[in-house]
Amino acid sequence: MAGQKPTPPDLAGILQDAGDVAGTALGTLLTRSALGFAIWDTDLRCIWVNDSLEKYDGVPREHRLGRRPGTALPGDAGALESAMREVLATGVSDFGREYRVPIMERSRGNRAFSACAIRLDDADGRVLGVCQVVLEVTGRRWAEDRLALVSEAGARIGTTLDVMRTAQELADFTVPLLADYVTVDLTEAVRLGEEPLERLGPMGGAVPKFRRAGMASVHAGTPESLWPRGEVVYVPPSSPFMRVLSSGESVLQPVLETSPGTWLDDDPARAAKIRELGMHSLMVVPVHARGVLLGVAVFVRTDTPAPFDAADLLFAEELVARAALSLDNARRYARERTTALALQHSLLPRSVSGGAATDVVARYLPADGEGGVGGDWYDVFPLPGGRVALVVGDVAGHGIGAAATMGRLRTAVRTLADLDLPPGELMTRLDRTVMHLGDEDTDAPVPTLAATCLYAVYDPATRRCTMARAGHPPPAVVHPDGGVTFPDIPSGTPLGLGMLPYEAAELHLPEGSVIALYTDGLIEDRHQDIDTGMERIRTALAQPGLPLDDLCAAVIDTLPNSTPPTT
Repeated sequence: MAGQKPTPPDLAGILQDAGDVAGTALGTLLTRSALGFAIWDTDLRCIWVNDSLEKYDGVPREHRLGRRPGTALPGDAGALESAMREVLATGVSDFGREYRVPIMERSRGNRAFSACAIRLDDADGRVLGVCQVVLEVTGRRWAEDRLALVSEAGARIGTTLDVMRTAQELADFTVPLLADYVTVDLTEAVRLGEEPLERLGPMGGAVPKFRRAGMASVHAGTPESLWPRGEVVYVPPSSPFMRVLSSGESVLQPVLETSPGTWLDDDPARAAKIRELGMHSLMVVPVHARGVLLGVAVFVRTDTPAPFDAADLLFAEELVARAALSLDNARRYARERTTALALQHSLLPRSVSGGAATDVVARYLPADGEGGVGGDWYDVFPLPGGRVALVVGDVAGHGIGAAATMGRLRTAVRTLADLDLPPGELMTRLDRTVMHLGDEDTDAPVPTLAATCLYAVYDPATRRCTMARAGHPPPAVVHPDGGVTFPDIPSGTPLGLGMLPYEAAELHLPEGSVIALYTDGLIEDRHQDIDTGMERIRTALAQPGLPLDDLCAAVIDTLPNSTPPTT
């Protein structure tokens, strides 16, 4: 009966039809095998089990004998019993069926087993029962799961080129998957896009400055952390954190020691938090990529009673290594963006003036987000006879290359304007100049062919504005009555193509008129067409009498959440 502790039958009796010699040999094999073996009768009650199976899943022999799989085994053994019934009914063996058994002494995790079920028939074909062969595959399954999780981490960590967000994504991914509390602290150099040190140690008696870039906890509000994100973090010189940063090697403390005489003596606030919240196991992993250390990731267990082990540390190191590459990419991007911004601002006019008869106001917003610094530019300068030149252009691409190309175009326009060329002829010569620049710099990171420009000359004496454009959006004209139009100026082709000469158009601008030049970043949006963007501009500009500064601000305020470059 299920409630009794039956005595296991003689295996030789079960195998008597196999013959004396073969039966004895087979019995010895089953008994001494390192594989787990169990025999179940036609009612699927266990009638024999070898010692190896008990070592596998921790189920005592007396708890298994006389019981069916669904009641004798913990975990998901119900599906296993269903498969064995199918084997009894059909005689078709079932191979490689996986089932998991909870690890009794630990609150997390399972042991995975691969089970095979083979029907036993006697010499006359009568069904005797089912022989089950069990092999533990926990290590293999963990390795497969770990690879899958590392792959998933690649999709969820490093989704942007933002250092702080990437650090937070690492913390969010690992809680509660691996730890109950995780922090990611990065050096100030990483946050600012500067070059980190190969080894981070005391500098002139002081510890390098770290900031909390990411943190996550199973507890609401992250009560474990003494510092919010973005704040400077105190790193005790004698702590395992500093040891990791100095050596570049991870630290694993399955049992976090808090007794007097440890490094926590120098950090009483952290010691109080550890005791208060029951932090009992610690891993500290360096965040390093491409030969340099960027910071440190700390993993802590509080609610999970099982301590960290070597497998946990290996998993943490793999996740941190994946995140470190994204962090270093973000740092390099930040450094390049800072350089490109400095170059860009150095090439743009510090101030603009239209002379005594014309008021000019300009606004420039560098692209933010993943697009980075672009090649948009503008310029305003006087011409002979009291006239004023207005120019706006756009070099495709982002980064230092686009900013450098933009500077070359701005210089070329200034040089050609000194010849006092009409706008159409100036644009034609600028087209040839761009072609020559492309021939001279075939390895340029940004193709100079992908550039647009609009050049306008306004004569306040006649109130006439002559302009030509090379693939650039048309200007907006605000009439004195508040109406806004986009005059039909021949568009021309982008610069560098060497096509037909550019044509100019002449407009009469009554006193009180406003002409607005802009780049396509102001009207283009991946979610809307250009007509919608131009209508936004029309609505914002249709405010007669509004000062030019306020009018610029009104146009910029119509932008979506992103801020593309515009003038």
